[in-house]
Amino acid sequence: MAAILQDGKLRLSGYVGDYYFEDGFTSGDVVMALAQIDDDELLTVYLNSGGGLATEGAAIHALLSARKGKTNVVIEGIAASAASLIAMAGKQVTMSAGAVMMIHDPSGYTSGNSDDHKKSIEALEALATAYSRVYAMKSGKSAEDCRAIMKEERWLSPPEAVREGFADATTETGAEPVTAFDYRIFAHAPTALVDLAKQKNWLMSTKMAAPAATTRPTEEPSMTDKERADQLAAENTKLKTDLAAATASVDGAVKADRERRSAIMNLEEAKGRETLAEHLFNTGSTVDQAKATLAVSPKAAAAEEEEEEREFQPLRMNAQGLNKTPVNTKPGDKATARAVLSASVERLNKRR
Repeated sequence: MAAILQDGKLRLSGYVGDYYFEDGFTSGDVVMALAQIDDDELLTVYLNSGGGLATEGAAIHALLSARKGKTNVVIEGIAASAASLIAMAGKQVTMSAGAVMMIHDPSGYTSGNSDDHKKSIEALEALATAYSRVYAMKSGKSAEDCRAIMKEERWLSPPEAVREGFADATTETGAEPVTAFDYRIFAHAPTALVDLAKQKNWLMSTKMAAPAATTRPTEEPSMTDKERADQLAAENTKLKTDLAAATASVDGAVKADRERRSAIMNLEEAKGRETLAEHLFNTGSTVDQAKATLAVSPKAAAAEEEEEEREFQPLRMNAQGLNKTPVNTKPGDKATARAVLSASVERLNKRR
């Protein structure tokens, strides 16, 4: 933040806005600074800025103009573009010797179709009209005359600014060093400032080089209510589309899982091996993998018969349970059961 309040003096330096330079200042910074002093107190604003966002400049001008107390502005170094509009809030505008003021039309970038460009033109025209009225109130010129100066992109020395009515006085003291800014972006910047920007390698910071930042306007027009509503509607439509796609994906996955389970459970190899088939489904086996595993696995009934046979063997070795029907004998085959029992008893009697 480059909005510093001390002893009734507010220093604003750097970029107007917070997009490109770390030492910029915003309308929010100015609000915080003004909250620290009484509204009817005398305030002197020391301004040194190459400009920035047109909307931020307009907002800061409105904040300073709305104060009940007297607000004076001293331009140290430079007040260009949006910063020159901020300077117009001063009841007394003083330019330091060697300082520069620049007035021009707001500008910006547009990405989109012809309707998008038309909207940007409308927004920029509205901003330019508002700016020209502010300059007119300060200078005593007509808004039309001020707009003509803006279109020319006028760079004014202290005497010229006073003569045109945009400043009230100059000082004999030297100006502060001009603030860091890429003055090469302006159409008619003084050669000295362009050379200084080249010498100091003043660029729009690394943020300007980022792809996301290249489409941001140098002076961003504010969105209209309709544009804001259209943007919200577009975002809402996208959210609905994303939700529908996610729901369809989940439904598709559930359907595929059900079909896989049905296919596994209906395999011929799954008959008599239902518990194993269910386990293979739950562990994520494909139909082919489940089929191969089931094909080499014993059926549940066979496994139970083998277990019963193992249980029956030790009982028979100890002559126990011989009055029961053998496990491999059908329930209706009583004659066979009696024959087995008689033969066993006869063998025991012979051993005695």
